[in-house]
Amino acid sequence: MIKSVIAQVRGRVQGVGFRYSALNVARSLRLKGWVRNESDGSVSARIEGEPSDVEQFIFWLQTGPSFSSVEKVTISDLNPDDSLGVFKVTY
Repeated sequence: MIKSVIAQVRGRVQGVGFRYSALNVARSLRLKGWVRNESDGSVSARIEGEPSDVEQFIFWLQTGPSFSSVEKVTISDLNPDDSLGVFKVTY
């Protein structure tokens, strides 16, 4: 069974290495999807993989890298997307 979600992370999450830290964590968990900065200062991530791996990634998002300050993480479930490839940073 594959779990697929989109996450919106708010707080001090841009300009602190958040996306590239997320990339490393997601790839270590063998997740598919992407992470990107949004114009409102948040970071969005589309995540897909084994449920336990997705949950671990969501747990990591709640803290982020050491220079970030996460205030809120909103998660929405999605249908799996077969076109998602290796986790990457998008713009």
